[in-house]
Amino acid sequence: MSALAATLRAARGMSHKADLHALLPGLHSGADIRIGDDCAAIPDGDGYLLLAIEGFVEDFVNSDPYFAGYCGVMVNASDVYAMGGRPIAVVDALWSKGANTAGPAMHGLADAASIYGIPVVGGHTNMRAACGQLAVAILGRANKLLTSFDASPGDMLVAAIDLRGRFRGESPYWDASSGKRPEDLRAALDILPMLAERGLCRAAKDISMAGLVGTALMLCEASKIGVTINLDAIPRPTTIPIERWLTMFPSYGFLLAVAKDDQPAALRAFAARGISAAVIGTCDHTQRVLLEGREGTEMFWDLNETPFMGVRHVDA
Repeated sequence: MSALAATLRAARGMSHKADLHALLPGLHSGADIRIGDDCAAIPDGDGYLLLAIEGFVEDFVNSDPYFAGYCGVMVNASDVYAMGGRPIAVVDALWSKGANTAGPAMHGLADAASIYGIPVVGGHTNMRAACGQLAVAILGRANKLLTSFDASPGDMLVAAIDLRGRFRGESPYWDASSGKRPEDLRAALDILPMLAERGLCRAAKDISMAGLVGTALMLCEASKIGVTINLDAIPRPTTIPIERWLTMFPSYGFLLAVAKDDQPAALRAFAARGISAAVIGTCDHTQRVLLEGREGTEMFWDLNETPFMGVRHVDA
């Protein structure tokens, strides 16, 4: 258990998130918008506009430009849905050294936009750059907002992951998106705003490059709670080692904080669409994330002693 915890803490995605601790405390929007969520949530009439952006590291864009473009839509769409919203439009910024990278990246972006039903409405392209870089932004709207800041002690922590996928080579990307029927993907994602609008979910996050445990840590930090994660309860293909599964980035994967009485309805909603969902822990007051398995219980992170991203310092 100690070795697993150490492996997860040393994962690349965890390091990228922890780097933000040096920046977030000095960043404030000056408006009533909490920084550190999956999207910026901007009050708009009786709902919220949601604005999300993702940038992709150079080695990913250059090694798999098509999938990088595809992910530009996919991961931003997940951020919008995680906050109880539905995407409206996409823009992108692409730098490449010629058309060999730009072409596949744009094709991936266009294919994903078509599958997810989100129009590409503009962007910026430069094909005379020294290397490939990509950033993609999505605008969405939520009628009822889900955030990272509203989980409470006593809530059930639910993991919902589409297991009907495959790893993309040796990468950490679990692809349960490409090849699916667009109507099935959209219906599965629409579970999140449906739960929000029916009051069946308190808070949510999509599972990021920090992995499932790292994402739970981000949720705990924002909501100032703790949780003990039951590793055996996490939805997972039995053939995949737990170390690899907990450091993967899924195309469809969410963590939700759900009131105990609402948990059965939430699980039924995912099951109806073939999504594997389970309660993997109960939120508490401790501000500690513990891992529980057959070998016992291991402290993964104590937020009382060591902040992770520092989002609590900029919470409005």
